[in-house]
Amino acid sequence: MMMHKPLHPGIIVKDALFTETDLTVTSAAEKLGVDRTTLSRILNGHMGISPEMALRLSLFLGTSPEMWMNIQRDY
Repeated sequence: MMMHKPLHPGIIVKDALFTETDLTVTSAAEKLGVDRTTLSRILNGHMGISPEMALRLSLFLGTSPEMWMNIQRDY
């Protein structure tokens, strides 16, 4: 059986934020209330999702913070 490595949470965040929107990294960061660099580091796989970011994403995207923390945990 072949095991696969879970996707970095940033890939899932990128898909959730940008697939069907015209948001830029800068505008998404502003809407999330975080620094552009912080969001960019998550999107590019250089930083994980903190509990605070999980809460921000859940409020913005209509998901649960637990979902984001589980994605981070599984990674």
